[in-house]
This record gives sequence, C-alpha cells and structure tokens, in this order.
Amino acid sequence: MKRQGRIKTFRFAAVFVLAVAFVAGWLWLDSHYTVPIIMYHNVEPNPAGKADTVSPEIFLRQMEFLKTRGYRVISLDALVQGIKSGRPLGKKSVVLTFDDGYENNYMYVFPLLKRYGFPAMIFVSPDFIGAEGFLSSRQILDMQRAGVQFGSHGMSQAYLPDLDDAQRFLEVRESRRILMADLNTGVDYFCYPVGGFNDRIKDLVLRSGYQGALATNRGHDRFNRDVYELKRIRFSDKDRSSLVLWAKLSGYYNIFRKLKNPE
Repeated sequence: MKRQGRIKTFRFAAVFVLAVAFVAGWLWLDSHYTVPIIMYHNVEPNPAGKADTVSPEIFLRQMEFLKTRGYRVISLDALVQGIKSGRPLGKKSVVLTFDDGYENNYMYVFPLLKRYGFPAMIFVSPDFIGAEGFLSSRQILDMQRAGVQFGSHGMSQAYLPDLDDAQRFLEVRESRRILMADLNTGVDYFCYPVGGFNDRIKDLVLRSGYQGALATNRGHDRFNRDVYELKRIRFSDKDRSSLVLWAKLSGYYNIFRKLKNPE
C-alpha cells in the first residue's frame, strides 16, 4: 500500500510539474507574440527562377487567405505607434510591405489592395521613379489617393554599410526630402536596402525624421521592440499551403527563424 501511495504521489507530482511547465511556456510564448510584417518585391507572371518574385495567382491566394481567415491588415504606422506606446495589438494582425517600387505593384498588387481594403507600405527610391519597370510619379500619386503609403528605400538602394557618412546622408536624408517634395506627403519610414544597417545608420535614420525603419531578418532584436530595426517575413511563390501561411503569420515565426548579422 505504501508503495502504491508513493507511485500515486510521484505521478501527481510529475503531472503537476508538467502542467506548470506547460503554462509557463505558454505564457512566455504569448508574451513574445510579434505582429508579422510581410515583405514582398515583385509580383509578376512566370516567376520561376526569379528571386523575390510572386506570381499574381499566388499573391491573390495569399491575400484571400488573409481575408477569409480573419486576419486584420493594419498600417505600418499603426504597428509602430502601438510598439512605441506599449499598446498591445490584436492577435492575427499583419502588415504588408513592398520593396523597390516595381511597376508590377501597380498592375497586380494595387487592384487587390483596393478590392480587400488592405493598407500597405511601398518603399521607393527617387533615382528609380519613372525608370523602366518601376512606378511612375503618376502611378504613385494614384495609389496614394487610394490610401497606399510610401516610404524611402534610399536614393539608389545602395548598401548603406559600404558607404561613407556623406553618401549615407544622401541616401537616407536627401531621399526623404525629395520624396516629400515630389509626393507632397510625409515620408515617415525607411527601408534598409538589402536589410543592411549598423548603429550609426540607425541613428542617422532617427535624426533624419523617420518614425521607424525596416530590415529583413538582420539584427539582434528578434521581437521587434526596436522600431528602427523591424524584422520582416519574406513571402515567396513557394508559400502556397495553408500550413506554411499559418506558420509565417502565427506571430511566433521570429522565435524560431535564424537571424543574420545586420552588416
């Protein structure tokens, strides 16, 4: 009888410890929820073999997934202000961003943003506006009138860690000045070309008047508490299954992904 009593006590203790560990683990996981910031580049037909390219069909499927599964697409500004104020944002929130300002964003992305009422941020460079394959000023203004927001991707999308201070100033501060004048609107967010940055570059971005800056998976702040090195999640043409989309949009993807050195 005593032996049976000890076994029951051991079993109870084991279950209790496992339950406590489970609750503690869940609370830790829940406290590290991070609103996913999706990163796109090109959206065009026949993307096979093209890096950073999603076909219009798969892009439509991904947007339908957001809509039908009850995700709340919020603006980048709403996310940044929520982080700064410490105000929790609802689970299943997501932000849409597009790099480089390709013309195909106007052709294939813009109609779906209007259809679903999704806000989005597109990062453009003054040197490329109006160039072949890139958004024109007219297209940008048309998208602005519909609520799409624009940020700076530097003057020429140069890799900032390789530049001297004068060149960085041009890429970061001058690009903002030109875009604000040309677009007649505020330009509050910067996107590091190729995701590269360091502390001096972050400080320049802050002093240039930006409210935040986005990287790729570079940096050391895994949970996006620093609004000047926000991590994003790349969506590709391979992201087709509901399971993959759910994992990337879960809010916990950053916990398990590998981070890169910022430079």
